[in-house]
Amino acid sequence: MEDKNLELGVIARSTSSDEIPHARSKGNTSRDDREMAYFGKRQQLKRNFGFLSIAGFVCSLLSTWEGMFAVFLYGFQNGGPAGLVYGYIFCFIGTLCTVASLAEMSSMMPLSGGQYHWVSILAPKSHAKFLSYMTGWLTVIGWQAGQASVAFLCATLVQALVILNHPTYVPERWQATLIFYAVLAVVLFVNTYLARWLPKIEGLVLCIHILGFFGVLIPLVYLAPHGKATDVFATFVNGGGWSTDGISFFIGLITSVFSFLGADSACHMSEEIHNASTVVPWAMITTILLNGALGFALLIALLFCLGDINDALTSPTGFPFIEIFRQATNSNSAATGMTCIIVIIMFAAAIGIMATASRLLWAFARDHGVPGSAYLSRVHEPTALPLYSILVSAIISLLLALINIGSTAAFNSIVSVNVAAFFTSYMIPIVLILKKRLRRDPIKDKIHWGPWRMGPILGPIVNISGLIYSMITMFFSFWPNTQVVTPVTMNWSCVIFAAAILYSVVFYMIWGKHSYKWPIVDPIRRQQ
Repeated sequence: MEDKNLELGVIARSTSSDEIPHARSKGNTSRDDREMAYFGKRQQLKRNFGFLSIAGFVCSLLSTWEGMFAVFLYGFQNGGPAGLVYGYIFCFIGTLCTVASLAEMSSMMPLSGGQYHWVSILAPKSHAKFLSYMTGWLTVIGWQAGQASVAFLCATLVQALVILNHPTYVPERWQATLIFYAVLAVVLFVNTYLARWLPKIEGLVLCIHILGFFGVLIPLVYLAPHGKATDVFATFVNGGGWSTDGISFFIGLITSVFSFLGADSACHMSEEIHNASTVVPWAMITTILLNGALGFALLIALLFCLGDINDALTSPTGFPFIEIFRQATNSNSAATGMTCIIVIIMFAAAIGIMATASRLLWAFARDHGVPGSAYLSRVHEPTALPLYSILVSAIISLLLALINIGSTAAFNSIVSVNVAAFFTSYMIPIVLILKKRLRRDPIKDKIHWGPWRMGPILGPIVNISGLIYSMITMFFSFWPNTQVVTPVTMNWSCVIFAAAILYSVVFYMIWGKHSYKWPIVDPIRRQQ
């Protein structure tokens, strides 16, 4: 493996150091292969995704309007209707700036490692290995936690539908865990036995995502009584008892933040996408714009059609939107059908998250960043799949689900750490590329741009905006929903996140510092 990487390093060194060879395609070597060779990697996975299929992949994984419904309660308790509207706009703009910053770097370095690869190239040589390693661990933790959270959300939605149609049913935590395992089994089956059809499946899911939008919007708007504009745009709620409405507003942003989480998934699928340096950034931006528009339309529709909000907030299902659907249609069957659309997309999101999490784990193992790298970095040649990484990702979720049997609060704290992990992994490369942009040292800060670039004026503005948004989001992701907390209602994600950081640092000092083969590009390093 190392000999092969050495050969690829020769190819990279033979390339002009002025630019990454994005536009060059000579002989039998494809542009994607040459880009990978430039960074010392070789093609091991099959490139099955095009623009439409990866756009469907990211759209379903984000599941913006579907996810917004699922976590609607948090934003309504802290912010109310007006807080949800303005918070959504704030998060949409902030996410767009953050994703644009990531998209630009994905065009420069279209590798499955994503953030940790970018950091290894952009950071000063003296700190690059450590920062790259930490970024890799944060990204892995974020995606593994995200996989568990979405699978658990699917399980609780299924339980909610049972409660809706059978009011005498009493949900138990162990039952949710068993449903979680059923969801995980389906997701694992699709990611292994049906993996070669995954691009076609994602194209189909994109159609369901868009048609389902109308399947929910039309009956909701047509059948439900409508509220006043002042009730939607001028009514704030401080249900957490915070000292100011401003604090309550920022805590309630979690609803909109969750709805846009995971756009970097396309980056981690880069080595399975044709023409990745161009397709990946455009897919990321397109999905944010499309999902952002669909999500905002359904948010406004939902807020105008709340009905009896007290009944919705105290619904035994635990999901206010299900009761809103029931009131609008006056039918349990119709509400079930509308909710099933959301469940289907959530299933698709879980499939995409496992694919993303496993590719990231595989890429990090390829660079010897995790224990068991010799196995986790293997690719099953007949299928061209990282089967060990897929299986380990499933096992991690399986073990996390056991925590829910003992304590739902503990489980929620663990899986909620994905917000902080994601945004920290975003901030590190954005800070590094912004530093290079602003300092403009002709030697140390020479940037090898890809075909998707924001330019010298727009770039810094977008980077700074995305950085500010990420900092705000990360900070308030640690806050509990209410000012008065108990061990059950406390948001323990700050403790879990700190423990994860500490573990990563200790693990680096003991093992990673010696074993981690951080990505290096010789021409770039020579210039530094």
